[in-house]
Amino acid sequence: MTEKMNAAMFYAPKDVRFERTDVPSPGPGELLVKVRAALTCGTDIKTYQRGHPVIIPKTPSTFGHEYSGDIVEVGEGVTKFKPGMRVTACNAVPCMNCYFCKLGHNELCEDLLIVNGAYAEYIVVPERMVNVNVYEVPDHISYEEAALAEPLGTAVHALRKCRIDLGDTVAVLGTGPLGLMLIRLAHLQGARVIVSGKGDERLEIAKEFGANDVIDIRDVPDPAERIKMVKEMCNFGYGPDVVVEAAGLPEAWEEAVDMVRPAGKVVFFGGCKSGTSITLDTKLMHYAELTLYGVFHQTPDDYKRAFNLLTSRTVDGRQFVKETRPLDRLIDAFDEVKALKAIKYAVDPTQMN
Repeated sequence: MTEKMNAAMFYAPKDVRFERTDVPSPGPGELLVKVRAALTCGTDIKTYQRGHPVIIPKTPSTFGHEYSGDIVEVGEGVTKFKPGMRVTACNAVPCMNCYFCKLGHNELCEDLLIVNGAYAEYIVVPERMVNVNVYEVPDHISYEEAALAEPLGTAVHALRKCRIDLGDTVAVLGTGPLGLMLIRLAHLQGARVIVSGKGDERLEIAKEFGANDVIDIRDVPDPAERIKMVKEMCNFGYGPDVVVEAAGLPEAWEEAVDMVRPAGKVVFFGGCKSGTSITLDTKLMHYAELTLYGVFHQTPDDYKRAFNLLTSRTVDGRQFVKETRPLDRLIDAFDEVKALKAIKYAVDPTQMN
């Protein structure tokens, strides 16, 4: 094994440098994985743009968290995994012992172990994660597909929280990668799905994933008009049973609340910038008996279910990744995703121009 590896190092917002750094070594119970595919993600793009005090508490640091690869070395005591296995892992794992874990809310773990570093040739998977959130990838699934289990797990978590019933109408606001995953999952749960978003390729995939009605927000820029359109489409003009906000914008959070039917459910999935506030009509909240769900992250069970959905191709991961690029084109890939030129890209950290 070489002593140095390619790595994208985050120094500060919009300051990522492609360097040769030391290859890490696995300790007892750990795995050393050679990364074969690391995906672009909205969280990583936001981290590049403005930093992230939780994911990157100190700099310089490797970053990136959606990945799969090959085990090249196992630490002392590891028996379940062996060198040569193709694996993927969730980027975070709960402690299982804190107050919230004991309540069954693993996603709110007070000692959540987060691992970043997928935009590098090698990554060490810590023992706690090896024991809970690592899966061997079957031969028929590509590295790119397997790496989608982490984001898909968060979508699984969101829809399990709000409990969609057969025959419900679900509106999804947003057609990013996770918006598309939410569309597919809602369809699989027997819902009629209405989508509000943008991007020609994304809207077409939304239809392929089961969206019954699609609103291009470029054609209908006025939120009030979109709300009126969606309400008129379903439940005798009262609006959807469930609205899932997946754009991560405060104005979209407010749009979701105004769109849902009385006694309906709103899922706040897209994370807004820290310190953001929204305004809610207290009369509407009170007299319409709305239920609002804030959802964050996922549990190990959500991740397992997401992995199963991908390996069965019930959710077809081949629809998400446009192409694989060398590591030093990572920032170009970020820019093109933001410009809606692709849903996701993969980078191969072993390749640098």
